[in-house]
Amino acid sequence: MRTLCASTLIGEFFVIGFAGLVAMKDDALAMGTVWTVCGVLMALSVLLCGMITRPGGIQLGWALQGALILSGFVVPAMFVLGAVFAGLWWASVHFGRKIDEAKARWAAQPE
Repeated sequence: MRTLCASTLIGEFFVIGFAGLVAMKDDALAMGTVWTVCGVLMALSVLLCGMITRPGGIQLGWALQGALILSGFVVPAMFVLGAVFAGLWWASVHFGRKIDEAKARWAAQPE
């Protein structure tokens, strides 16, 4: 599960950075605010890569997915990209757990 979730989070890191570049073009937003918010979300996505297997790691990942979708109010394309990454996050968690269970069953088999 860790590998799949970390891959999704690294993809989000880049998407958040590109969304920050798009949001920077909006004259109504201060550049400092845009990069503070984007920087926090980018740092969270990288830190979550190491926290996936710890308690609360998956829930923080879901919170990040929600933030990505809500960022669509600033950059409308993020509604779609946020939904896509939320789907990828669900798939990473769901299938990652199945893979972990299969690995555990395989490791428990006698030789």
